[in-house]
Amino acid sequence: MKKLILTVVAGIVSVATFAQNWNMDKAHSNVSFSVTHLLISEVDGKFGGFDAKLTSAGTDFQDASFDFTADVKSINTGNDMRDKDHLQSAGWFDSAKYPTITFKSTSVKKVSGNKYTIMGNITMHGVTKPLTLNATINGPIENARSKKMMMGVKALGTVDRSAFGVGSAGGAVSNEVEFKVAGEFVKE
Repeated sequence: MKKLILTVVAGIVSVATFAQNWNMDKAHSNVSFSVTHLLISEVDGKFGGFDAKLTSAGTDFQDASFDFTADVKSINTGNDMRDKDHLQSAGWFDSAKYPTITFKSTSVKKVSGNKYTIMGNITMHGVTKPLTLNATINGPIENARSKKMMMGVKALGTVDRSAFGVGSAGGAVSNEVEFKVAGEFVKE
């Protein structure tokens, strides 16, 4: 029994020892989204304030853990009135009460090649729901200048904003919001 306990502890320590932490290089990353307006056109936007971290013990990233946060006050659709007076208001994101949108992965599954499915939970406007992302992971490679290991992650998804209580139920803006997180990560 003592040997079994020591073996389990040694296994946990070895996994923790080999975990690799990756930080997002925000200068080479972006978070964007798109909604349909009046059923005829697309309105695009982005978040200027965001951060993400990735932890993985292996290079196939199937054991990876992703944590992402976006600052709601940094939303930018190219229209200050819409961003500050409308989207940040209590009727929409309510940025004073709910200043961030977060995503925490629960599992990562390799589909084929560099294609993955990332499952997790997104929290927006005080509501948490499961979310599945389609992702592409490129790398890791060594940066020729810095000699640091780097990788790229692009994750695509869709959320129903009305399921989170974001915005009115009117038909001017689609409930479906498509988004993309494209990040470059540097190994610590």
